[in-house]
Amino acid sequence: MKPFLKTLLFLCIAGALALPWLSPPVYFVSLLFIVFMYVVMAESWVLIGGFAGYLSFGHGAFLGIGAYTTALLMNHFHLSPLWVLVSALPAGAVAACIAAVIGYPALRLRGPYFALITLCFAFVMELVVKNLDFLGGPEGLWLKAMGIDVGLARGIFFEVMFVLMVVTVLTVRHIEFSRFGVGLKAIKEDEEVAQTLCVHTPRVKLSAFVLSAFFPGIAGGLYAYYLSYIHPETVFNIDISILIVLMALFGGGGTFMGPIVGAISLSLINELLSAFLKAEYARVIYGLLFVVLILYLPDGVMSFFRKGKSADT
Repeated sequence: MKPFLKTLLFLCIAGALALPWLSPPVYFVSLLFIVFMYVVMAESWVLIGGFAGYLSFGHGAFLGIGAYTTALLMNHFHLSPLWVLVSALPAGAVAACIAAVIGYPALRLRGPYFALITLCFAFVMELVVKNLDFLGGPEGLWLKAMGIDVGLARGIFFEVMFVLMVVTVLTVRHIEFSRFGVGLKAIKEDEEVAQTLCVHTPRVKLSAFVLSAFFPGIAGGLYAYYLSYIHPETVFNIDISILIVLMALFGGGGTFMGPIVGAISLSLINELLSAFLKAEYARVIYGLLFVVLILYLPDGVMSFFRKGKSADT
């Protein structure tokens, strides 16, 4: 990386970390918190969906699993609210374990069959949570307040989600250029050929699927306490799963940069459309945007910049 880009990146990180303590509007801090969360989700999805080519429509469920795991830990063990930063880690572990159980049989399927079973998984998780009383049932769960100033609490969670986003991006970037990442891309190109090249495809796919669930689980734990109240229809909303896929594909699912561009762009576009237009009109424009993208930039926005760069050289 060029020195200028390193300096710019350092200034951006320093500015983001200092932002909550500069007394910005609460709405702005909340918006960036959601943007960071979607970057985590889209970056995690690209491990299995972008690199390996297994289109998953159930990754939003891992956010919900993490949220409910943290809520149960906090309420059942009567932990101090400050422990939420620690309890988010087992939330990621629970999401990863469930991904291993689901992924072991599901990853034997390919194409639309895998996409369909992950979509069903997201629906089933919402129904299961709604019908279990110890999970709050259809009424949801409340979490204990932190007992500190709201602005301070939001600032803390802003910082933690930002750090999680940076860790997720660096992890995916490392995997993209590692032997593991090469194995995933080989599976995407041709799984049978990848096996002949000594790629243990079942293990590689399952590892990617489990890791892609771990970070959303942590994000779900932080999101639960940020909301202070969770409901199955909120954290297991199928729209989240679909939006994650669209964000990754919008930016370009083949690189670690694509989900960042997609998550930031679509989060801000969605917010602007919702603020200035009726919901119906916003959805129509949102849909037309993707139709244009699929027709003219099927490999995502990042492919446009790569073509421009290659043309210059």
